[in-house]
Amino acid sequence: MRYTRVGAGIGLVVGALALSVPAAVAADGSGIQIRPGKASPGSTITVSTTACGKETYGKGEAEAGGAFHLFKGERAGVLTGQFKVPEETGPGVHGVTVKCPPRIKITDTHLITAGSPSGPVDAGFGADDKSTQLALGGVLIAGAAAGGVLRMRRRPSGVRT
Repeated sequence: MRYTRVGAGIGLVVGALALSVPAAVAADGSGIQIRPGKASPGSTITVSTTACGKETYGKGEAEAGGAFHLFKGERAGVLTGQFKVPEETGPGVHGVTVKCPPRIKITDTHLITAGSPSGPVDAGFGADDKSTQLALGGVLIAGAAAGGVLRMRRRPSGVRT
């Protein structure tokens, strides 16, 4: 009786693993890997695929970057190519198409985000000049220092009996 329960438990575990394998294989159904998935204008995108089989060459077309070529990658059966996102590209989802001989055509998408900010963040305070902000910051720091000095001076010294 005990062996039946153990066997049933093992059977359930093996069955669950067997059912999850097709889902794991189908997780990346396009056959294209686009890195980074989120890019900003001016960045370089790397596209790789294993869908071409033993082919050593492929062509790619990116909506945001134009035509590019795919060549043998670091691993066997992997073709890799790169393209640069033009600076004037607007944010949004853009497509990438890869073609391999004889009749393989795969399409996937990637996200172009708005360009990254450059320079410091302007905190505001409604003032156009930086001197007002610096003066206000100096007053706040001086007030905090004065409060600390007063607290230290008012602290009782010695032990009361």
